[in-house]
Amino acid sequence: MALSTRVRAAALALTAGLMGLTACAPGTSTEEPAQQSEEKKLTYVYFTDGPDEKATRDLVAQFEQQTGATVTIEIVPFAQIEQTLQARLSGGNAPDVARLANLQPFKQDLLDLSSQKAALDGQFLDGAAKAAAGPNGEILAVPSDLTMNGPIVNKALFEKAGVEVPTADKPWKSWQEMVDAAKKVQAATKTESAIAMDVSGHRLSTMFSQYGTTFFDADGTGVAYDEAKGTEALKMFAELNESGAMPKDLWLQAGSKYKAANEVFLAQQVPVYISGNWQVAAFESSAEFDWGVVPNPCEVECGGFPGGKFMAGFKTSAHQDLAAEFIAFMNSAESQKAMAKNANFMPTRKDLTESGVEYASRQEDMDVFAADVEKTPEAAFGTAYSPAFSATGTAVVKETASMISGQATPEETSAKIKAAAEKALQDVG
Repeated sequence: MALSTRVRAAALALTAGLMGLTACAPGTSTEEPAQQSEEKKLTYVYFTDGPDEKATRDLVAQFEQQTGATVTIEIVPFAQIEQTLQARLSGGNAPDVARLANLQPFKQDLLDLSSQKAALDGQFLDGAAKAAAGPNGEILAVPSDLTMNGPIVNKALFEKAGVEVPTADKPWKSWQEMVDAAKKVQAATKTESAIAMDVSGHRLSTMFSQYGTTFFDADGTGVAYDEAKGTEALKMFAELNESGAMPKDLWLQAGSKYKAANEVFLAQQVPVYISGNWQVAAFESSAEFDWGVVPNPCEVECGGFPGGKFMAGFKTSAHQDLAAEFIAFMNSAESQKAMAKNANFMPTRKDLTESGVEYASRQEDMDVFAADVEKTPEAAFGTAYSPAFSATGTAVVKETASMISGQATPEETSAKIKAAAEKALQDVG
């Protein structure tokens, strides 16, 4: 389950352009650090992927018992996390700790965690750690989990349709092969759609990567998007939506906002769902049918598309030392191992990545995601951790929705995506 040397090397150079960027941050460089309070209370603004909430609360309870502190968890929907934090920072009401998917908007406001340097420095995958570093080596956040995108299938529907489920030894060799299999299941079982994908630039990046292109290079600092390869992926995506193989309304109604397709999958109205490893624990408790994770299809490239979350503190917090201590505790080897085991997360610590994690359930499914980490191209890691990825991903969703509504061709959409990547990189650089 260990990451390959190639993948670790790819991670080394990610997001060099992140360092020292301040243009998008709500704070300013002239802010005075907050006066620290001796009161042992923390607020943790948190979004949950599902069953990770219980695992988080269990770890928080351990921290409270060990330190005598009180930690208040404030749960915010994922789609609202940035807006909520921006409002709190602007209003002088910063939380002590937050879970973040995108560090870039908050870089100027993040607390340097170097008071816990002995516990944190050098412990995490190099690319993710570098994305969280400041211009002078500050530790501005800790990568708390790694994600990997990939297909999840309704095995019961495949069996009913008499269609073979792909395996590690016999995976889908192309997108067309996956589409053909999904359409056969759709026709035989009368599901509304054949394939569903979350409304997300991150999820669509999986398809682009498999078609041989990513928005940025392995360093995350140069545009690498190939319009022709992107056009081929978009043609397939447009055809799937136009033919009814994909739930077209899902993307059209979402606009430029994130929307998961998990409800369609759980309702057994689609046999193939392209999402990620965070769904494993959720489906373990909510899916009332036989399902499983299968390897990503290969096209030009194999593998999926990576991502991850971070834990960070804020320098206007009144409890900075305690916040840093809490973040170090939540990301110790013991804590990450417990979180990974009980929430089906993928760890970011080098020691756990090397040794592997024994999961409480669905070990086989998590091993499929781990195997696809090994196959994922270096540029996909560079793109995922690029400071320009978030803005580019938002533009991709908007332009793709416009394409499937008939307002633009795949060629025009691909050109707009490249322009959006160039602009996003300029804006942060």
